[in-house]
Amino acid sequence: MFKNCMIYRIAPGWAMDLAAMESALAKMPFHPCGATQPESYGWTPPRGEKNGALVESVAGQRILRFKIEAKSVPAPVIGRHMDERIAKIQEQEGRKPGRKETRELMDEVRLALLPHAFPKESSILAWFDLANGRLVLDCSSSGKADTLISALVTCFPGLQLSLLNTQVAPQAAMTQWLSGKPEDWPGHFAAGRFVELNSGDEMNATVKFDRHHLDDEQMRLHISQGKLPTQLALDWDGRVSFVLTEGTQLKKVAFLDIVIDGPTESDVFDADVAIATGELSALIDYLVQALGGELEQKGNAA
Repeated sequence: MFKNCMIYRIAPGWAMDLAAMESALAKMPFHPCGATQPESYGWTPPRGEKNGALVESVAGQRILRFKIEAKSVPAPVIGRHMDERIAKIQEQEGRKPGRKETRELMDEVRLALLPHAFPKESSILAWFDLANGRLVLDCSSSGKADTLISALVTCFPGLQLSLLNTQVAPQAAMTQWLSGKPEDWPGHFAAGRFVELNSGDEMNATVKFDRHHLDDEQMRLHISQGKLPTQLALDWDGRVSFVLTEGTQLKKVAFLDIVIDGPTESDVFDADVAIATGELSALIDYLVQALGGELEQKGNAA
């Protein structure tokens, strides 16, 4: 539960009780893709129970699950069918289709093949931490996150969201930490054993140090030559390990010395949610503090 964290600020003044949230989500339930439908999404019970509630309240936290199903036809398959169609037109009409006709043929081929494509399912947990005015998504894909945010804004009138923004950019902070001494690191955080550095120029040169002590002269040399950290493994108080990105995302989240099982039973689900949200809420507070505090940001992320 919560292997990734994309963190949003909920604009002040928004509130919605549990019953109203449930009613709003029920208007956008998940349904599998139709025969020629490339994508379908909607809300599904977080506990995984058929006909269960679409929003769960555990230890004061509200948990939602957003499900996405997508079907796609592999490009080589479309290519083979396109070659057959074009060859047939050339044989029967003695001409080669133009650009516009080729696009239309490709759409026809894709539509004809979609009913035979295998759907891929994915789901995203959404955590409303209303006491702290935050929304956290267990997601690493910005495209899927945008789809979920758009669905939330559609379902919940007046909801405004913006990505977490701090006084000090994560990349600037990570550069400072890696360039300094271990004792100069912010309290409660220690370096893990992974860092990704990028040149940020047209060459886009990338260097990764994996399973590696980060107090390393070679790494410092890369930084002195202009490469900047885009991802850095961190440990928070020996309780949670994660990878911080330049976009203030948390990836590869792991709860240390805490056993969190999958949500197979209601009591296990409640325990998982209580532990995960309790640990992550404190971690996010400390991380924001380490990045100089939060900047006010207005507007919608959708």
